[in-house]
Amino acid sequence: MSSFAGKVAVVTGAGSGIGRALALGLAERGARVAIADWDAKGLDDTAQQLLARSADTMSARVDVSDRTAVAGWASDVAQHFGVVHQIYNNAGIAAGGPLIAETDYEAFERVLAVNLWGVLHGTKEFLPHLVASGAGHVVNVSSLNGFMAQPRLAPYVTSKFAVRGFTEALRTEMLAAGLPVAVTVVHPGGVRTNIARSGYGPDAGTIPPDRLERLEVYERRLFRTSAEEAARIILRAVERKKGRVLIAQARGVDRLVRLLPESYPRYVVSWGRRLFGQW
Repeated sequence: MSSFAGKVAVVTGAGSGIGRALALGLAERGARVAIADWDAKGLDDTAQQLLARSADTMSARVDVSDRTAVAGWASDVAQHFGVVHQIYNNAGIAAGGPLIAETDYEAFERVLAVNLWGVLHGTKEFLPHLVASGAGHVVNVSSLNGFMAQPRLAPYVTSKFAVRGFTEALRTEMLAAGLPVAVTVVHPGGVRTNIARSGYGPDAGTIPPDRLERLEVYERRLFRTSAEEAARIILRAVERKKGRVLIAQARGVDRLVRLLPESYPRYVVSWGRRLFGQW
């Protein structure tokens, strides 16, 4: 309980999935929780669940890609609670479909704005508060695709590799400077959330039929770990101050990539052809 009881924890992307499960898990462990999301309805649903647990909480609709908005949110949280101990940079979207040659720049910009810049903004704006707390912790959510590439997911893969590198660089800096901030990078794989659909907006009708078919295969055959279980694994890792967390299929994929760093892409392509018929 000492890792969470009475601590102030900030969770982005808290309107659903792992973010919501983290917020609820933190509250159940005695933390005071500040939540943010761009989805007003999802955010309100999470806030109501926190209030039902008598959690000390505050919430705000925040676009993490907006540096000014995140800076204002960090200031509001610090003013409200007087201190901030933990930041969980969880907000993310996915975008898949075309090959790189056919993907427009806007798709890369949209995904990188949330998945990478959102993590940078959250980390940099809250870091001074975490250092001042004397017991800070930064948790950045990457992905299985933070160390394994796949076809037709270039914007997402690019963002998640970058989150991994940024987080590991931050960890070296905290260690080198002897600052009281632990740093953890999380690589989920096969967790049941709506991130695979998030890049298309709230309406499933906007998803191209070929992409919808692939998403349904992923959700049916691969997304088997609950968000609640993923959150439990993450919070246990925070308690133990682990620097790297692998969830579900990410563990096996990590071994494959480490064992076959040059040739694993061939296995990825072969696996995809068996699963989908073609990439």
